[in-house]
Amino acid sequence: MREGRHGIEISIAVAEAVAQCDVDCIAAYPITPQTHIVEHLSELVADGELDAEFIPVESEHSAMSVCCGTSAAGARSFTSTASQGLALMSEIVFVAASLRLPIVMCLVNRSLSSPLSIWNDHSDTMMIRDCGCVQVFIENGQEAYDHMFWAFRVGEDKNVSLPVIVNMDGFILSHVIEPIEYVGKEVAENFLPVFEPVNRLHPDKPLTMGAFAMPELFMETKKAQDAALWESKPTIMKGWEEWKELTGREYRPVETYKSEGKKTLFITMGSIGETASVAVDRMQDEGEDVGLVKIRLWRPFPVEEFKEAIKDADTLVIIDRALSYGYGGPLASEIRSLLYSMSKRPKVVDFIVGLAGRDVQPEAFKDMLDKAAGKIKGHKQDEYELYGVRE
Repeated sequence: MREGRHGIEISIAVAEAVAQCDVDCIAAYPITPQTHIVEHLSELVADGELDAEFIPVESEHSAMSVCCGTSAAGARSFTSTASQGLALMSEIVFVAASLRLPIVMCLVNRSLSSPLSIWNDHSDTMMIRDCGCVQVFIENGQEAYDHMFWAFRVGEDKNVSLPVIVNMDGFILSHVIEPIEYVGKEVAENFLPVFEPVNRLHPDKPLTMGAFAMPELFMETKKAQDAALWESKPTIMKGWEEWKELTGREYRPVETYKSEGKKTLFITMGSIGETASVAVDRMQDEGEDVGLVKIRLWRPFPVEEFKEAIKDADTLVIIDRALSYGYGGPLASEIRSLLYSMSKRPKVVDFIVGLAGRDVQPEAFKDMLDKAAGKIKGHKQDEYELYGVRE
């Protein structure tokens, strides 16, 4: 793992970042499209380049179960999964968050069956939206590499102690080669301190984790868990600030692109934000009053930052990558709820795009912009549309 710029597959860069974090345990089960991450980690361990335990388990449920055990014992723990693997793992994801175990997971987003698809959308991560983990979306390979360090830094902070999920679009990012700037050993060590768990399972000091709770106690534990997630925000921001100081690379919970004063804004999450940026450039050259807002921090949701980013807008065109059956797009539904508290509420038009990796080209955004104007004129903005469906 050499310092400097490398043209490399993003999955390999993620694995090497995890290794640079001096991880103690990797528990994993192979599933497309995340397999290259854990394959490369297994090679690093086998070749003696990484002093860690690599545990090949019999299922994704077991992968997260192992990480819960190792993290509870004080080991820096990592796993990765996607789609049906996450569906099987989901029972233990909720447990990990409730136990306040700072496990890091790279979730390589892929559509859920059925029909079977190995391609990308956000249906898997929306399935565990309410699991209680810190969750972010990244847009390219450099962000994927950087956020492995950031995820351990934030999750393991004593003021947080929560799992962190880094969402990365499958194939669109995971299998693509990009130039990525690696940090050196000194930067990694300065940024990421030695893991010191808040509570540790140890025979010399017995304690209980995940005990049974009667109704008289359950709601109080959930209130404490919710408070912990909201209160992670200062540490999240501090992590990004410290990373900027060390590398010069800046990240924010809500990113804006040529959006100041624009009356119509596209809202995206994940890699499609880069396609939207190209589309916005073209549309602004043609005189369109349009900009872009990209949500990076998904949980805890960056309420105030998002409100500030859209304060001048009259229309929000939401680009959802998942379908909440019988209702619409999950991102759009959350934004509509958030807007209810605003005195000036922009209209929201929801497009569900790119399910199972269907291609979305820059010109599609101009078409969606025109469709949004038509929906608003016809008072049909509350109707979501699966964009590009053949009927």
